[in-house]
Amino acid sequence: MHVGMATGFAHQRGHAYPDTRFMREELENCVLAEELGYDSIWITEHHFTDYSMSTDPLQLLSYIAGRTRRIKLGTQVIVVPWHDPVRLAERIILLDHMSDGRTILGFGRGLARHEYEGMRVNQGQARELYDEILQMVIPALESGMIEGGAIFQQPRRELRPAPLRSFAGRKFCGSFTESSLHTAAELGFGRLILMLPQRDTAPEPDGYLPVWQEVHGLGSVPPKPCVSGQFFVDESADRALEVGALYTAHTMRAAITNYELDKDVLQEIPGYEGYAKRRVPPEKLEEFIEAFGKTVIAGTPQMVLDQIAGLKAAYDPQAFFPHLYYGGMPQDEAVGNMRRFARDVLPELKSWEAVSSLDSAFTG
Repeated sequence: MHVGMATGFAHQRGHAYPDTRFMREELENCVLAEELGYDSIWITEHHFTDYSMSTDPLQLLSYIAGRTRRIKLGTQVIVVPWHDPVRLAERIILLDHMSDGRTILGFGRGLARHEYEGMRVNQGQARELYDEILQMVIPALESGMIEGGAIFQQPRRELRPAPLRSFAGRKFCGSFTESSLHTAAELGFGRLILMLPQRDTAPEPDGYLPVWQEVHGLGSVPPKPCVSGQFFVDESADRALEVGALYTAHTMRAAITNYELDKDVLQEIPGYEGYAKRRVPPEKLEEFIEAFGKTVIAGTPQMVLDQIAGLKAAYDPQAFFPHLYYGGMPQDEAVGNMRRFARDVLPELKSWEAVSSLDSAFTG
């Protein structure tokens, strides 16, 4: 089983905690992940707030590539509509060259209204931009030639340096709307499961399988997903549950603010109508946040392994990439959780068999 580590560069410690200190600590955490035995590091893309201060995952991963030798480098996710297709393809190819082919790609459409406005991109055009950019970039990462697009009208150009090698098996999407999943299926993406269901609640039915079979035919199956979520391990089960739930709840509180999930705004944007059902009524806000805190995978090492076994049975993933610090968790707590997970959970988890493994994309 491939086991990575995810980070959102989620500051959330207040203005008294300098960004300079936070960024240095966060980068060192990413480098430490290789020493501790994690197979990959995954970085998000967000702008303008301390919800997540990873404004350019490809640049951050380029730095980490220069500080490491083995660990794979994943994006969870690049928000496609915010990027020029040529520059995006070029930067992906450069990272793959600089890291000797360690890149894993995750793409998404983005959600936060203030980020779209700050990036000067019309969110009402996000669906069209997402489809067009990916339908230009993904073929270009294989052929080394980029062209086309009704919006961009890109002249045919050769990309240099040329792609290092195929991205087959190294490309995923974090989207869940039907239109985005259709594009993902056409381009051969696997899925990133970024949010886990509440404890003792079954995962939602796999909405990707019927979309995939619509594109590829009955009987065909998409690549196995990669599964994330918030994790916390401690020798004390009570402490693990308390600390993990606290900072997981902080994460959701920050997400509600970032995405305006308590307001009637997203469903008014073309392409985002489905988010109406995800709105959190103000009177239900605290109840919802508390319940989300309980989605954390937490406990003693054996308790955590037992819960991961349940996720394996539910999703049959090719990789896990847990968030091990989040929601403004202090640095000493964050590093402690990284180290405990690596010492007490990682060896057993990596020994588990997977029907297919992300590692196979890097062999041969």
